[in-house]
Amino acid sequence: MGEILKKKITYFDRQLRKNYSGYAFGIITLFGVGSLFLESWMQKIIGIMILLLVLTILYVIMWHCANTKKDIILKINNSEVEVKFGNIFDQFYFKTIPFNEYFDTLVDNQIISEKSLNGIFVNREDKNEIDDLISKDLRLKEHRMEYNDKRNTGKKQKYKLGSVVKYRDEYILTAFSKFDGNDRAYLYMLDYINFLMTFWNEIDIIYGGKSVSVPLFGSGITRFKEYCDISDQELIELLIWSFKISRIKFTYPSKISIIILPEKQDKINLYKLKEMFV
Repeated sequence: MGEILKKKITYFDRQLRKNYSGYAFGIITLFGVGSLFLESWMQKIIGIMILLLVLTILYVIMWHCANTKKDIILKINNSEVEVKFGNIFDQFYFKTIPFNEYFDTLVDNQIISEKSLNGIFVNREDKNEIDDLISKDLRLKEHRMEYNDKRNTGKKQKYKLGSVVKYRDEYILTAFSKFDGNDRAYLYMLDYINFLMTFWNEIDIIYGGKSVSVPLFGSGITRFKEYCDISDQELIELLIWSFKISRIKFTYPSKISIIILPEKQDKINLYKLKEMFV
């Protein structure tokens, strides 16, 4: 664990040093004022040694806290963007659930894995109600693509990536991934970016002043055809960047929350995000 943390946020991280300098300046200023009351050189030398020890301990503590940090708040387009580790089902207001381009609801560990966010959601909700909503939603009908009558298992109607539908005023379901002939989820990077831009546009239309939580799209079993080694850090940077250029605004007290699985904490550098999106 320790080695992973050192690689995630180095000891001489630029953002860490920037934050540290503010505290160090205050401590040094206080010491400078206090040293005026020290009479002997010995007292001043001891004072300097104590100062250096305090500054060193402070830096180590800040470095440790940076590596164990569980959430940050970013200000983007005058909107509050929260990035934190947790369970998306524990969040308030709208929780976003990614589906494939067919909005399949068959949890058979082939079409949908029971361990995926999609599978967990379908298994805990009313599948028939979800299917009925998807087939009848008027806005979703506007985003219908081709009809794949050659598909043997699952639904046949495709939807544009980024299409959304509200479920019980608590969830937002979105068409996220494409499916190949063997029912494997995949995306090209251009598909991913187009999905994000369409998704934010749809959210801007339907969120109605409520907070929205989204998962780290693409960090599960989705295959990226051109980028086999894309990291979770790169995915979250793309996610935030797409939000920024979309110009969507969440007015206070509503906000957007990006919820990352706790087991991915060692793969996400929150300090770097703070530095990139100041």
